[in-house]
Amino acid sequence: MTTSRFVGRPDWYTSFNPETLAATGTPLRWGVVSTGNIAHTVTADLALLADAVLQAVSSRSAANAAAFATRFGFASHYYDGGPTGSGAPGYVQLVQDPDVDVVYIATPHAQHYDIAKAALEAGKHVLCEKALTITAAEARALIALARARKLFLMEAVWARFVPGFQRALEVIGSGEIGEVRWVRADLGFPAPADDSARIWARADGGGALLDITVYPLLWAWAALGRPATVSATGALTALGVDSQNTLTLSYPSGAQAQLISYLSSHGPRVATVSGTLGFIETVGSVNNPKGLRVSVGWDGERTETFEYPGSGYTYQLREVTRCIQGGLTESATMPLEDSVAIMELFDGARRQLGVSYPNDSRTDL
Repeated sequence: MTTSRFVGRPDWYTSFNPETLAATGTPLRWGVVSTGNIAHTVTADLALLADAVLQAVSSRSAANAAAFATRFGFASHYYDGGPTGSGAPGYVQLVQDPDVDVVYIATPHAQHYDIAKAALEAGKHVLCEKALTITAAEARALIALARARKLFLMEAVWARFVPGFQRALEVIGSGEIGEVRWVRADLGFPAPADDSARIWARADGGGALLDITVYPLLWAWAALGRPATVSATGALTALGVDSQNTLTLSYPSGAQAQLISYLSSHGPRVATVSGTLGFIETVGSVNNPKGLRVSVGWDGERTETFEYPGSGYTYQLREVTRCIQGGLTESATMPLEDSVAIMELFDGARRQLGVSYPNDSRTDL
């Protein structure tokens, strides 16, 4: 029987609405760093949790901070240079707010380490968008700090918690599709043709690898575990970031996975996990499948569909809330060792692709 590399559903887990939104303990007061697109989406789902208090938001811009706070009902907002009078960046003021318990970081990748470090040093729990950091060295340093301070830290890989992925773990682990022999997954979209966009910026950790490859990789990691070897090929922009990459993962058993990420085109955005008895194929985008097609043998086929509240981030947010309320410093479903291992894989893939970032040369870790 094939067993999943990942821990499956947390105890609280359900694929339906009520238990996901219901309070599991003392309310947590949240601070949100950034007012970009992902911050809007995640905050809308955060507001659905009965035990989430929207306490503070920060932005570089005073206008953006105020507008975000008004839209979602935050008690406080901070911005670079004010309003505390300290002249500090908005995120520094936010993490020093005594009424904030946990900080959600939604800035570009290259800023994650410094902001998360400041939050942990201020005694705040942290949920940080993927990629957790730019390098494995940064990830190790953050994890060491969180453990030394006995604070919760988690990389926000929401796709690990959505119903479609969790159900796939159950099917793989049950042995229904037999021994997994190969995985294929792709994800991408045609990104804006604007060299100033964050997604293309080397200084921000731009490119397909750090932005979206984590999602196709989830399916290979879940079904086959950490690979023995990784071969990475791709195409780089004139700015030196990858517009497309293909990772081929190989395992001692002879199993393989092929993962394709792209910022240059449309694609099917599908994951297939193929075993000796059958296969699973996602229905809907690979990072948030709304269904699974399970085929066993030549004739047995069924499609399972899933419903859930909001945009699907409530499951991840419930896990963070439950862990902190229970005095845990990391999630068994999204363990810190996986964040480091995946950053190590990405470091190696970047070397093969020829992608480097300013953070690679930092000496303050």
